[in-house]
Amino acid sequence: MVHPFTPVASVPVNPRRARVHEEGWQSWSPSGAYALDAAPHRPANANWATVCYRPGVTAPAGTFQGEGLLALDPGDGSPVRLWAAAEPTREVPSIRLATEDGQAAEISADGPVKEWTGPDIPSVLGDWAAGLGLAAPRPEPTVWCSWYEYFTAVTEDDIHENLRAMDTLDLPVDVVQIDDGYQQALGDWLTLSGRFRSRAGIAEKIRSRGRRAGIWTAPFLVDPASELAAAHPDWLVRDTTGGFAHAGRNWGHDLRVLDTTHPDAAAYLTEVFTTLRAEGYDYFKTDFLYAGALDGVRHADADALTAYRAGIALIREAIGEDAYLLGCGAPVLPSIGLFDAMRVSPDTAPHRRPEADDYSQPGQDPAEFTGVARQWQHHRLWINDPDCLMARPAVETRERWAAHVESTGGLMASSDRLLSLDRWGVETTRRLLSGTHR
Repeated sequence: MVHPFTPVASVPVNPRRARVHEEGWQSWSPSGAYALDAAPHRPANANWATVCYRPGVTAPAGTFQGEGLLALDPGDGSPVRLWAAAEPTREVPSIRLATEDGQAAEISADGPVKEWTGPDIPSVLGDWAAGLGLAAPRPEPTVWCSWYEYFTAVTEDDIHENLRAMDTLDLPVDVVQIDDGYQQALGDWLTLSGRFRSRAGIAEKIRSRGRRAGIWTAPFLVDPASELAAAHPDWLVRDTTGGFAHAGRNWGHDLRVLDTTHPDAAAYLTEVFTTLRAEGYDYFKTDFLYAGALDGVRHADADALTAYRAGIALIREAIGEDAYLLGCGAPVLPSIGLFDAMRVSPDTAPHRRPEADDYSQPGQDPAEFTGVARQWQHHRLWINDPDCLMARPAVETRERWAAHVESTGGLMASSDRLLSLDRWGVETTRRLLSGTHR
């Protein structure tokens, strides 16, 4: 349902010194503070608007827009003002700021908001988060992840090689996390690709070396060519798609969305995670979670955010409270209270600049921009995941990227083929994983 925007406040500003913080919809959506005359980051195409921004919500040209959170530093010495969703896990209004004459900021929203004030933008955001009264997050493990070296071509032998290298290089890795590529297709999570022999067997090998086994899923996405989609089309959300995932880095075609309000689909999702947990995995990276919050026709009469939170609750119940749950590509405010850790930026990459200069796309520049702007979430909403350290010589500006990851104090994960590291790479990886950066 589309709600009209109604006025919230009119605030005098110093147009040369004022700053506006936009909070993006999900992990990959650009978030940050801008001068009043700056052009905020917007999607470069319609597909990225679905996959990486808030679908169906377009900000007019010349307007700032935060999804559930928007802060203004008037620049005249008066307090910073924050407008925040009144019930952030249930309804996330879009909040807009426009200036017609340059002397006053006009704030409007398409849903209920409450106002906070503070001395600066990070402080007022942090105070708002602290006011939610969430329990302190659990200490995070250190991680090695297969993604940024092998992408979807990862093999079981790659995991074994890096597992041995951790011992050889004396790297303090708690969790060895297998990323995308072990499964036959999105949705067919319990059927292996030809590059893996035994999911339980590799978990046992990881655990036998004194480390924990971790695994990646995109639980709400379904490949139309999967066995699940062919056998159970009634398990899919109608009148929506999960967007187009590009070939090379991902899957190269349009995707569908699992309807977790359907009892049989919910039972299947529970079976997937119960099975993975029984096989010895206790660290779960759940990715592309925006799909679970897309509007569409579901089996039950549930709004998208209610369906999303119920789907995450199913996963948590299946894996148990003692397992570690990391979210990624997830709608930020609707995820409050559900995760141990959360990706707070778009993907990094071996290069700095994102494709089409879209700051939702992989690149070190956008990952730093949004990661810094969301530092206020760390230890208040969850453990921040700034994305993985890449320290191999082939990575552009690897020293600068490592410094950013280190500065966040968040989840520390390495994602190199460990035997490709030179001396600097090994020493930097060991230092960040050991916690001596804190």
